[in-house]
Amino acid sequence: MTRAASIVADYAYVARSRLRYWRYGARPPAPIEAGPDAPPPVLLIPGVFETWHYLKPIRDRLAALGHPVHSVPELGFNRHPIPEMAALLTAYLEHRELTGVTIVAHSKGGLIGKTMLVADERAEVSRLTRMISINTPYGGSPLARYAMGPWREFVPTRPVITELAAAASVNARITSLHSTFDQYVPAGNSVLDGAENVVLPYDGHFRVLGLPSVIDEIVARVPRG
Repeated sequence: MTRAASIVADYAYVARSRLRYWRYGARPPAPIEAGPDAPPPVLLIPGVFETWHYLKPIRDRLAALGHPVHSVPELGFNRHPIPEMAALLTAYLEHRELTGVTIVAHSKGGLIGKTMLVADERAEVSRLTRMISINTPYGGSPLARYAMGPWREFVPTRPVITELAAAASVNARITSLHSTFDQYVPAGNSVLDGAENVVLPYDGHFRVLGLPSVIDEIVARVPRG
């Protein structure tokens, strides 16, 4: 597939994800009941202006394997600041007394997840195991300088970006999957020193979330027990 065709397919995936909103409703399915032998829980975090529907193919595969998969409807379209969203999700985990949680996150969701991992290091009770992120702009995105509203948060010089970049102690708990070409996140800005960095042989920011081979990469890294 040419790069141009890949980008067209990328926005077709966005359209399908938006249509899922009308097909499946705003609220995500409740996580399956976790018995004593159930695999560990998974928390899904979508990107900016995304809902859980973007991550539905990943959710379906993990749920079929028995993982209690959590999507938090209070995120809405994930347009509020990263620290605010991280606090909301941390409160969600605390309220449900979840531990051993793996985060699977797309784009901005990975920045929220890393914020949670940093806080988890200092927490009285550790609730997080690791994170698998897809096309997350850990180094920010230069394109954000020309954007408005929530996208401005990704300007590389913004404190939330520079402070997370300096918090390297949690990088060993992160796998960063990133496309060969991403129209929003320049090459290298999804790479973290000390993390597992995996280049996906595809172009585009969104469509990789629905590709079976990419979901295989995610499933292989989610702890089973």
